[in-house]
Amino acid sequence: MALMVDLALAVDVGGTKLAAALVTPDGTVVDRRSAATPPGDGEVVWRALEAVLLELTAGHAVVGVGIASAAPMDVRTGTVSPVNIPGWRGFPLVDRVSALVPGVPVRLAGDAVCMALAEYHHGAGRGSHALLGMVVSTGVGGGFVFDGRAHLGAAGNAGHVGHFVLEPGGPLCACGARGCSEAIASGPSIVRWASDRGWLAAGVADGRSLAASARAGDPIARAAFHRSGTAVAQVITVAAALCEVDRVVVGGGVAQAWDLLGPAITGALAGWPGLDFIRHVDVHPALLGVDAGLVGAAALVRERAPEGAAEPAPAAGSTR
Repeated sequence: MALMVDLALAVDVGGTKLAAALVTPDGTVVDRRSAATPPGDGEVVWRALEAVLLELTAGHAVVGVGIASAAPMDVRTGTVSPVNIPGWRGFPLVDRVSALVPGVPVRLAGDAVCMALAEYHHGAGRGSHALLGMVVSTGVGGGFVFDGRAHLGAAGNAGHVGHFVLEPGGPLCACGARGCSEAIASGPSIVRWASDRGWLAAGVADGRSLAASARAGDPIARAAFHRSGTAVAQVITVAAALCEVDRVVVGGGVAQAWDLLGPAITGALAGWPGLDFIRHVDVHPALLGVDAGLVGAAALVRERAPEGAAEPAPAAGSTR
């Protein structure tokens, strides 16, 4: 590939995949690499990510690095402790990446925050003043973008909408609480709920087969998606009441079945009495798909320091 200028290095860290890409200012991914997230201790995982980054950046200069990571994290120290990467607890990810790509800023945010940033700049969130991006997939995550800036919170964990308690005493969540939106609306949760009520998959019992059953008219499968969408609508009402969110973009694996999930969300919002600015929030499916985390991570590099995050210290050799 010919040498390009003004490229940002985007990194997307997840429990199953470690991905990185070179991204232009307009959000175009021009090259990418990925590897499976290996089991093992923190150094094993780091070496896998390090190999991806070294291969991708060979021969390329970058203006900065943006990292989208599963949470929780602490952006003040640049450390991450993803629930789905047991080997990383307080892992100094920003320092490690800074040493690998010296002289440029390295910024960190949650993967759902980066999805929201990507949709704000290049997708269904364009024109919003107060955007909530939601990821409804294996878990439920969220991120806020206010007037073009990611809102991270003091440590980078703002937007954890998957852990709003919607049903006190409800199903057990992975976080240890009961009745969280993640324990109701996520893909594994709706599959489990349907299976417990007699739904039988024609093959592997997963979100895709549940969606196929729902489209074929199975009443339990349809009820499962309705339950998920209603829970997402509950999350939206809380976010709108707290932050006056004017638009919500919903992505993730469950949201791929938007024909099933979308009407449940919008129908619930329209059917509940209450304040107009809550009931009339614009809700849209995400447009950017699997690239959203990478495109949003690159956007971190190109915006002002996100609200609630300290400006990163210059890396060794930086002239900033």
